[in-house]
Amino acid sequence: MKVVVQRSKAASVTVSGEIVGSIPGGLVLLVGVGEGDTEQDARYIAEKVAGLRIFEDEHGKMNLSVLDTGGQVLSISQFTLYGDCTKGKRPNFMAAARPEKAEPLYESFNEFLRQQGLHVEIGRFGEMMEVALINDGPVTLILESQGRGA
Repeated sequence: MKVVVQRSKAASVTVSGEIVGSIPGGLVLLVGVGEGDTEQDARYIAEKVAGLRIFEDEHGKMNLSVLDTGGQVLSISQFTLYGDCTKGKRPNFMAAARPEKAEPLYESFNEFLRQQGLHVEIGRFGEMMEVALINDGPVTLILESQGRGA
């Protein structure tokens, strides 16, 4: 599982002109599910996201998590994180999980975030989405499970 984590002051996701998810601040997550990913990978990354200390404390140090700050999460499915661009000019998405596997794991990932105590807004799986955000910092990190959760 791959997740791009972006610290955000505000964010929203729109599908066909309708805002389907928005947060006033917290984390925007672009979530990719790989072919070999499992529920354990989803749980591992969710716990990692909830505990990441990437928000500043009163001394200006990154020492607080999204849970500590009361921030929210906007989670967007993004199979293109598994695009392999090493050959040619068109990405190969063979490492991305098929939708029938990816969607339940994406939903489990979001549920694991909620179990951590986070408010989670989502986009719509498999739809064309427009994501708007104000990146705070900017702070952007990439998390990968690579079987660590198993």
